Amino acid sequence: MDAGIYATLARQSGLMREFGVVSGNIANASTTGYRREEMTFSEHVVAAGDDPSISMPNAIAHRIDLAQGELAATGGSLDFAVQGEGFFLIDTPGGQRLTRAGSFSPGPDGLLVTPGGHPLLDEGGSSVFVPPDAKSLSLGRDGTLSADGVPVARIGLWQPTRPETLTREPGALFSATGGLEPKDDPVILQGFLEGSNVNPVEEMTRMIEVQRAYEAGQALLDREDDRIRSVIRTLGA
Repeated sequence: MDAGIYATLARQSGLMREFGVVSGNIANASTTGYRREEMTFSEHVVAAGDDPSISMPNAIAHRIDLAQGELAATGGSLDFAVQGEGFFLIDTPGGQRLTRAGSFSPGPDGLLVTPGGHPLLDEGGSSVFVPPDAKSLSLGRDGTLSADGVPVARIGLWQPTRPETLTREPGALFSATGGLEPKDDPVILQGFLEGSNVNPVEEMTRMIEVQRAYEAGQALLDREDDRIRSVIRTLGA
């Protein structure tokens, strides 16, 4: 097979993966705490036998954009938003996970949980308990949670030791295989939720660019296929 076809097929494969990433960003433009993704591409030179070497594109990984999303005031006493860097730490059946989605509620046992029922953890990695008879809950910017004026927990923020190991999981959860570390000087706002950091207009523009690039590559492959068929017909005549 012609080396140019290999290069084009590699490019088409990467564009398909990028199209899927962009589609996911657009679909989650209104998801609380969602972090947009983008593809990371590399380029390497491959020997092509007696022909000149060729440059092969390769879509190697997804990268999570950690930019701040827009904060929306909700007034909810258990709606928390991270300002700046850091994630809430959540306990799940699969282990500890990170999230920027800060909508919590008391579970049957008094623990603060996510809408999916996963407990929120404090700065020491323990579940956060709220007294069931508490009449008011207040949260300091440093994460200190008080019930009727009495501190009951301090919610800490965490971040991946190696940001490149951050991996998206279902919902607005993330895992970090490279380990976690506490965030110094956390800032958490009560009565706010952080929205997605996706810019729908930019993502739609990117989707159009990817689609056009894919169509151009497909047209090249179609022309090459026609050329090869024509050569075969000529030689077989």
